[in-house]
Amino acid sequence: MARLLRVVVLLVLCTTAVWCTSDYDDDDDGKTESSVDARGHRPLSRGQALTPTRRPPPPPVSGGGGYRARPTKAPAKGQQKVPEVFPESGGCKHLEEEMGVLCPTGCELRTSLLKQERNVKSSIDLIRPRLQSLSHSSTNIFHYASLLEEKFKQRDELKRENENAINQYGVDLEEQHVYIKENLDTNIPSNIRILRQVLENLRSKIQKLEATISSQVENCRTPCATTRNIPVVSGKECEEIYRKGGETSEMYLIQPDGFFRPYRVYCDMTTQDGGWTLIQNRQDGTVNFGRTWDSYKNGFGNIAIDGGKGIGDAPGEYWLGNERISQLTNLGPTEALIEMQDWDGNKVSARYSGFTVQNEANKYQLSVSGYSGNAGNALMEGASELKGENRTMTIHNGMFFSTHDRDNDGWLNADPNKQCAKEDGGGWWYNRCHSANPNGRYYWGGHYTYDMAKHGTDDGVVWMNWKRSWYSMKMMSIKIRPFFSN
Repeated sequence: MARLLRVVVLLVLCTTAVWCTSDYDDDDDGKTESSVDARGHRPLSRGQALTPTRRPPPPPVSGGGGYRARPTKAPAKGQQKVPEVFPESGGCKHLEEEMGVLCPTGCELRTSLLKQERNVKSSIDLIRPRLQSLSHSSTNIFHYASLLEEKFKQRDELKRENENAINQYGVDLEEQHVYIKENLDTNIPSNIRILRQVLENLRSKIQKLEATISSQVENCRTPCATTRNIPVVSGKECEEIYRKGGETSEMYLIQPDGFFRPYRVYCDMTTQDGGWTLIQNRQDGTVNFGRTWDSYKNGFGNIAIDGGKGIGDAPGEYWLGNERISQLTNLGPTEALIEMQDWDGNKVSARYSGFTVQNEANKYQLSVSGYSGNAGNALMEGASELKGENRTMTIHNGMFFSTHDRDNDGWLNADPNKQCAKEDGGGWWYNRCHSANPNGRYYWGGHYTYDMAKHGTDDGVVWMNWKRSWYSMKMMSIKIRPFFSN
């Protein structure tokens, strides 16, 4: 109730202040300031304001209905005139003392309010920068709180992702554990048993090979020699023996030059009218053809074996020797017959009407001509499966003889290991490198692959124009005789 009384007193004071303004704050021209009705005012945009219209004021009200003038009181007799007392600062008095002291006037109230306003403004000016600082601080705190909230959300999301990853990893780990356990319990023991069986088989084969090698070493302690009887008939070459009546295919003794000792050869007296001197033969892989220059020069291998008649009636694996081949081919015009057989029993041949091997001073250079047959002209035309320069580089005609210790091939390379005789397994008239390789490595079964080869090259007993690359013949032989026209 006291608070309500204070509010009513404050409203009365404000009303008094307004009246004081109209009574005491007159302007110099005697006019009073007119108030504006805020509720009836609608400001127009600049340029659209209307010019106010002047109208004459209405006539004063006349007639009855008003109050009559008050009658003037007669002055009291013998009453003295009391001096007028002007209000002092802070209040005024009634004309009658018994009425008490009036409250402060509106003018004094306004003066007090203005003084308080100056004090309040200075306080507000002091408080405003603090308020702005607090506002900035609260804004920064809000942004920081928002950032922390976002970080917490990201952390929660990352935590969920990590939990998912951990769960997935656990599932995968469990699967791997089950798989490993199954392998440890079932597959690995069975594989170990299989490997043990394979190891035992390999061990058995190794033992057999060791026994075979031991027997071969024992047999090779003495130089290879034949105990077969040699026919009495002999001559300069097999053709002359044939013409003297030696018509049986077996080992004979020939002497091309009377200044040199005779030597043994195998003579084929039945193939294509006979008279052939066998200078090379491959049939079972029992002889290693990866020999040196001197070995190819002098010859190696077994001339003849027992074919069932108790004599040297079957050829062995051997190379007659470059010196002897050169000697025979330089007696006169010589032809050559190259016969081959695959692992299915199919046979083909290549015949050259001209075949000559030069002496050692000329590196046993090869010269062939006049091809006929069904095996393909590998020596003169190169590998038929190749084209252009690649094919030209496999032609053997005109090439020097090469071995792994005497490089005379057509492959020019600064690396000494890059030579045909080393990579292709034997001595031959290599170019870069071959289309025919009769002295290559012997592979059982015919087909072989690069990982089976020593240097990853096509190093078998090859005649590419018949069986193409990576096929090693079961049998291959080279025979020569004097060339004569029918």
